[in-house]
Amino acid sequence: MFDALYLEKSGDGFSATRRLLTDDQLAAATPDADVTVRIEYSTINFKDALALANRSPVVRRWPMVPGIDGAGVVESSAHPRFAAGDRVILNGWGVGESHWGCLAQRARLKGDWLVAMPADIDARRAMAIGTAGYTAMLCVMALERRGVVPAQGEILVTGAAGGVGSVAIALLARLGFRVVASTGRANEADYLRALGAAEVIDRAALSAPGKPLQKERWAGVIDAVGSHTLANACAQVRYRGTVAACGLAGGMDLPATVAPFILRGVALIGVDSVMCPMEDRREAWKRLAGDLDPAQIERITTVVGLDDALRLAPEMLAGKVRGRVAVDVNR
Repeated sequence: MFDALYLEKSGDGFSATRRLLTDDQLAAATPDADVTVRIEYSTINFKDALALANRSPVVRRWPMVPGIDGAGVVESSAHPRFAAGDRVILNGWGVGESHWGCLAQRARLKGDWLVAMPADIDARRAMAIGTAGYTAMLCVMALERRGVVPAQGEILVTGAAGGVGSVAIALLARLGFRVVASTGRANEADYLRALGAAEVIDRAALSAPGKPLQKERWAGVIDAVGSHTLANACAQVRYRGTVAACGLAGGMDLPATVAPFILRGVALIGVDSVMCPMEDRREAWKRLAGDLDPAQIERITTVVGLDDALRLAPEMLAGKVRGRVAVDVNR
């Protein structure tokens, strides 16, 4: 048997509890899996918080073990790329949504979903980074592929005190960019500067409706907020600048015009971490192992147990959780 968080729904009723599950239950729920992993650490991302609090239709199949991220050791494998003892990372692929996830001591997963853990990253650090940090790296890669370099000017990071924003700031600053952090939490300014932000601005400057074209400022943007924030960011991007959009914490709408795109040649790049091709996943994790200062990831990370994950979900949705939360599934 193994410990897990367990989500159930019946009619209008919903429950999220910690309970013991059997290997037979796990096998029955994941018949298409070919790798069994002893999970050491998982994490809570915004999507996990939505599932744990039943605030959005994240879960597609019931009952569900949540957890879109996991890191641990292969116990058994029928997949040609993995063998018992291999250390692996899982991000996305519908795990924790339509396939039992990793907020548990054991998971059965498809080998095609797994990334070999880089040699200098352990399970705790991998989940301190998690999907949020891996998404931040994908956003940085999107800017780089469009030719954005530090000499071109400032990079705006929205939702800066959250998981994606925190890692994005640390990565960009270490790569030599001047980073401006946008946040609604003025009390986090010192934290954001410690990560490498050169300037901290109030999110209110971006969150209200604005003009279709505004004064050019940003060479690039990493946006985890959406809605008016993303529209205003696009309107302020310099000629042929790039915006990497990866989140919707402020809303799914985009009240913008085509003006920035057809008059300034701005590129809006969507960054998806869930179904991202394996080649990009491997590159992102290789870059995270080398480009992300371990001291910075420690600065932004809180480690909790399974019970705490249930408690923290509503706080994360309310914007009260700073940085990253790694979950020790054995606590």
